[in-house]
Amino acid sequence: MKQIIIIFFSLFSTIQVNAQKPDSEALLKEGMLLYRLEKAAWYSTDHFLENFPDKRDSIGGYLSYEGIDGHVYSIFYSRFDHNSILARYQFDNLPTSTPNSVDTEVASAFENETDLISIRQDAMMMLTSNSDGFFTYYENASFNAIPLIDGKNRKVFILSASQKQGSVFIGNDYLLKYNSKNKFIGKNKLHNSLIELPYKDPNGQNINATMHTHILSNHIEPTDICTLLLYKDYVDWSQHYAFNKDYISILDLDKENLIIMTKKAFDKINKNDLH
Repeated sequence: MKQIIIIFFSLFSTIQVNAQKPDSEALLKEGMLLYRLEKAAWYSTDHFLENFPDKRDSIGGYLSYEGIDGHVYSIFYSRFDHNSILARYQFDNLPTSTPNSVDTEVASAFENETDLISIRQDAMMMLTSNSDGFFTYYENASFNAIPLIDGKNRKVFILSASQKQGSVFIGNDYLLKYNSKNKFIGKNKLHNSLIELPYKDPNGQNINATMHTHILSNHIEPTDICTLLLYKDYVDWSQHYAFNKDYISILDLDKENLIIMTKKAFDKINKNDLH
């Protein structure tokens, strides 16, 4: 068996354990969607700030979404009128640094964009006020809000992004839920803490995989998948494990593949490989 050197971290989740086996296909699908949306946000933000500095002070926010045509779009909306779009980017389904098109003619938001802006703005207001202390702020970390709408299912994922060079942050993420009228209906923490995964081992060891543990959640989260894939080209390791007492989630960063197996099966495989 190929030796795996694992950095151990502990993450605590507040999600109730589902007795059924986690749906790896659904988790990977949502994680991949978040990943593609964040890639588009990265590329469009860099391009916007570099090419349209005169519009910078007018930005009220930005977001990315997948269109019905399969393309990924990023929009920047005005702080003076949230339904006024300053720029709209179109990317391929898997965004690259070069957008297919950039439209900077000020225009009104499409209906779906209006809904996405509405729930994102509400989420950002809750983050900013934090009146009940629900959100935790960490040094060298910033929040990214990703709104998603799938029919009547509307939600905003809140990710903690690393501002520290050479490190990936996992955890301190949240899920806010909204009804079909964009009214807030609930929130929960996906993890209770934040962990730091270095790009490279500080002692120069060869790290093939990293891991974290879920005490109450029995699967890796879509936010974990998103973050890990975003940084896959920067880190030395190619696999990440999420350990729970019942299930083990194994994400292959290179193959963009997720396997979830019972801990019993995982232990049996490891035992056989040691003989």
